[in-house]
Amino acid sequence: MKIKLNKWLYLLVATAFLAACSEDYLDVDSREDISLEDSGVTLKAENFVTATYGMLTEWPYAFSYLGVTEIISDNADKGGRPTDSGADKDVLDELQHNSSSPSIRAMWEHWYKSIGRATSAIEFIEDSEATDNELNTRLLGEAKFLRALNYFWLVRSFGDVTIQGITDPTSRAPKDDVYAYIEQDLLDAIEHLPVKSGYASKDLGRATKGAAQALLAKVYLYEEKWQLAYDYSNEVINSGEYSLEPNYEDLWRVYTENGVESIFEVQARGESIAHGVQQYSQTQGANGGSNGWGWGFNSPSQNLVDAYDAENDEIRKNATIIFAGETLWDGREVSASSQNPRYNEKAYSSANAGSSDGDKNVRILRFAEVYLLKAEAANELGKSSEALTSLNMVRARVELDNVTVTDQASLRQKIWNERRLELAFEHDRWFDLIRIGEAKEAMAADGKTFVEGRHELFPIPNDQLIQTPEMTQNPGY
Repeated sequence: MKIKLNKWLYLLVATAFLAACSEDYLDVDSREDISLEDSGVTLKAENFVTATYGMLTEWPYAFSYLGVTEIISDNADKGGRPTDSGADKDVLDELQHNSSSPSIRAMWEHWYKSIGRATSAIEFIEDSEATDNELNTRLLGEAKFLRALNYFWLVRSFGDVTIQGITDPTSRAPKDDVYAYIEQDLLDAIEHLPVKSGYASKDLGRATKGAAQALLAKVYLYEEKWQLAYDYSNEVINSGEYSLEPNYEDLWRVYTENGVESIFEVQARGESIAHGVQQYSQTQGANGGSNGWGWGFNSPSQNLVDAYDAENDEIRKNATIIFAGETLWDGREVSASSQNPRYNEKAYSSANAGSSDGDKNVRILRFAEVYLLKAEAANELGKSSEALTSLNMVRARVELDNVTVTDQASLRQKIWNERRLELAFEHDRWFDLIRIGEAKEAMAADGKTFVEGRHELFPIPNDQLIQTPEMTQNPGY
């Protein structure tokens, strides 16, 4: 089984109406010029929401997203063949990106188009006269969660951004206003969404109350609203809906998708209409040699290997990194003559390997991260005992000794390091380095030059500035 959201079957129908999104993606009409009745088909709220989920499976997440989240960081190198730039993965790897870098443009545009779809869903639901109010309420919560998720990715990447339908398309709202908008969407979602166990099996994988609470805790952490981050982390932990998967390495395999640790993950089928994250596994699979199956991009760095070794963290190292010459858990042999020395095992699919329509669910929020969110917030609140309890829950699973230090500064470093080792290749490392103020030091240790006052944010894409020349550019670009 891959997708349990059998409503994804509506995606082909929904896409016919939703795919055409204005190139002026900051000023998308509230319904993207979609007629509620077209070709004799009445679009339902469910179609709108499902099409918003569908945006998470598109090509930008298979390649551009790798560049702006992992390749740019000390976790990964570009990978691939030395002569293959991957469009701009080489310049991202060297922190030489600019306002014309295609990966940055792709994510800017894709996030705004996703937000446009979510807003269309919200407006359709709020205007709906359907009799199934319970379903409409849930779908409204799902759409608000998805909109908040995309705005969160957007604001942490670009800082001040336009809020569709709220701010003038030529201007940028202060990031504090964007975060407030995200918070309200998530608070609304929490009110509207059922808990994970409240879903029928056919709908497993849709946004839940726990997903909205976990994302809100993460948002509050980025804002350094420690008490609120602590409170919402506790809400998830005390809900009884989640637990840690006993074996860390099992987290990345098909039999634990939507499992006990899963809070929110992108659903994949591995075939068209509702494909997996398009080519996500293929772009990161082993390349070269006698039995390569992918392109080899997003190659784990020696820096990351050293970080695991410094902690004697063999379990997470071997579950995260494929080494050239090794035999994988399913018996697949990785050629010792592969083009790159290391590959991302969290992206590996045993069944699909290098297929374009991959069957790999991509984990967005996990229960282990909630423990780490609580640990960080608790430490900042002076609750070192609670911070240690949460931190050591995560460490115990991978057979590491308990951390016992209670000094706030020392414990803070331990928690930050734990986030890196636990969440490597889950697309947070770069943004963690920015928010904790250690990007310059970390990049220097990886042989890269981080320019303070410039690299904290990505540039507004040049295409956007051509469309809206009144919009300001980020500093340094």
